[in-house]
Amino acid sequence: MEEEEPFSSVYSAGKTLKQCESMIQKGLQTPIVRFLRERLEEAGCPVANNFFRAVNCEANISGGYIRGRGIIVCMNKIDQQDEVNQVLAHELIHAYDDCRAANLDWTNCAHHACSEIRSNHLSGDCHYKRELLRGYLKIRGHEQECIRRRAMASLSGNPNCSEAAAKDAMEAVWDVCYNDTQPFDRAP
Repeated sequence: MEEEEPFSSVYSAGKTLKQCESMIQKGLQTPIVRFLRERLEEAGCPVANNFFRAVNCEANISGGYIRGRGIIVCMNKIDQQDEVNQVLAHELIHAYDDCRAANLDWTNCAHHACSEIRSNHLSGDCHYKRELLRGYLKIRGHEQECIRRRAMASLSGNPNCSEAAAKDAMEAVWDVCYNDTQPFDRAP
């Protein structure tokens, strides 16, 4: 979750705007993304196609959710359709959390940590095959280590969370947030 838009209008690598927009449209048809959009609608937070934007990002991120504005996909940081699909699923879980929690405060380390734990767990970001492609070869316990590592990386971008505060927040909310699989019946 970024409060400021971490992108510029200067294009630098990855996909063109048109290519990325096409990939976003294709990603919107995937089962997990359709499911999450339906759950957002049911929760009272409809998501139109203009909720998703392809942008050039300066920060080293693949995408982000910006409250009240939507989801960005960083066209200069992605190369494959699967990456776009993952960004959409991950960020839609943040949008779902924002929708269902009336008091979610993205500047609060515990709130941010909870949503990062959930989005990394439920979106498939830490699937074994993805971890292998990233060079992480651990067989046992890889998923929880991945979730922790990726959540800490996201929290490091929150100016309100020092490394110690981020670790403490993540540990404090881990059990509740890891086991909260809404809107799914169980972790996909």
